[in-house]
Amino acid sequence: MPLTDSMQHTPFAFSFSVGVKNVLQRLYVKMPVMFLAIGITVNGCAVGPNFKEPKAPDTNTYTSAPLRQKIPAVPETRTPGQRIVFGQDIPFQWWTLFHSQEINQVMQRALANNPTLASAEAAIRQAQELFYATVGSSLLPRVDANASVTRSKSSGTELGQSNTHPAPFTLYNATVNVTYTLDIAGGARRELESLRAQVDYQRFQREAVYLTLTSNIVTTAIREASLRGQLQAMREIVAFQERQLTMIERQYEFGALAFAEVLAQRTQLAQTKTNLPPLEKELAQTRHLLAVLAGILPNEAGALPEFTLANLTLPGDLPVSLPSSLVRQRPDIRASEELLHAACAKIGVATANLYPQVTLSGGGGYSALQPSQLFHPGASAWNLGAGLLQPLFRGGELAAKRRASVAAYDQAEAQYRLVVLQAFQNVADVLRALELDALALKAQADAETAAKNALDLTRKQFELGAVSYLLLLNAERQYQQAKIGLVVAQTARFADTAALFQALGGGWWNRDAKTDTQSLSAKENQAHVLETSKP
Repeated sequence: MPLTDSMQHTPFAFSFSVGVKNVLQRLYVKMPVMFLAIGITVNGCAVGPNFKEPKAPDTNTYTSAPLRQKIPAVPETRTPGQRIVFGQDIPFQWWTLFHSQEINQVMQRALANNPTLASAEAAIRQAQELFYATVGSSLLPRVDANASVTRSKSSGTELGQSNTHPAPFTLYNATVNVTYTLDIAGGARRELESLRAQVDYQRFQREAVYLTLTSNIVTTAIREASLRGQLQAMREIVAFQERQLTMIERQYEFGALAFAEVLAQRTQLAQTKTNLPPLEKELAQTRHLLAVLAGILPNEAGALPEFTLANLTLPGDLPVSLPSSLVRQRPDIRASEELLHAACAKIGVATANLYPQVTLSGGGGYSALQPSQLFHPGASAWNLGAGLLQPLFRGGELAAKRRASVAAYDQAEAQYRLVVLQAFQNVADVLRALELDALALKAQADAETAAKNALDLTRKQFELGAVSYLLLLNAERQYQQAKIGLVVAQTARFADTAALFQALGGGWWNRDAKTDTQSLSAKENQAHVLETSKP
């Protein structure tokens, strides 16, 4: 309860503040330092296993079959070739390799406003404060000041004098107490090690959120460009079929065709038009998603730039990290490693609970019947003590908890190995997709060219009456499928490239520390705290 202005100027309050100051200056300010020095001298090595970083998988390749380092170009679609460069580092702002000012604009807004990223950064701060709180409570002595005023009256019977009637009295107390638990077995240090690993876990989770956000923005932009390309292709097909319907209706008017063929062309045109609303709906939803990723409301999506395949450029060189470096670059692997580290430290905590616990305590202060006599030398009192706690019988509780900690470590280790395997699978899948989707794009471009030539030829033959309407209808359907398929195949090349950067970790380790202080390792920031506990 804070003091009011009237209380702050009372003689007792002034006397108490001066007295406490004298106490601290004479003795009790030295007691925490003394206990801490004793703790540093007595504290031994921390029990339990020391954590070691898991070794990277012993492999120098991602796929079982050799990869083509050159991905061929497809001139028909103005898609350039690409070259895989093993061992080349990935830039932090990897999305700039697509040479899209539109992507850069959305990315800048998203990194400043996205709430998921802000939430991840807040989680780091929370973990850091919990670490600092534990440092203060476990490594340093506890010092508490206490002041009390007690009004009481004793019975004469309690003093063996039933006929007496002691008068009531007021007792004033001002004390300072110090307690310190020696970390002999290192349980407190292991607990700090676990919390420190949790801080680093949150940091790598933040990097994973950052990578996911930037990747989602790029892939969503590519998806929007694909949908716009498909809509454009579909509208061109609709326009072509409308011209075709006009021609067929004229031929019907001259008696060259039956009305059934007019109905068939109208049906084909109507069916083609049914493809437009789903594409427009998906495009609108994609724009809404892009707005949310950018940290704005969906109704503000119009403020974002629009994306087309023509505004995107495939990176010519694709940097691919060596397999030995992947486990240090993927934020999900690093986060899983920190969970493994925390589980390892928890074994030490459970082990330390089996050992004796020594607590030092001390206190001193003054007691008097009058406020004016409170801080006189004759009113002083002090105490020093030590306590030993050795668990003897807990019904197997402590041993069972240690076995549970070992099992939790085994679980974290298995989960870590799974994350590593999935990471290598991601990279292998993307590398194969880059190679095979390039071949698919070439095949789709050839198919589109062939379908277009076949449709032009069939259309001329139909106008001359050399082929039936059914052949023309079939040629139109094949061209429609080939044109849409070409847009999808082009999109796959861009999506594969973005997926490769995401699978390799996104280059977060190349972030400029001047512009992002969160990139510093929590271990580097906090290592000096644990140095004070070493003998």
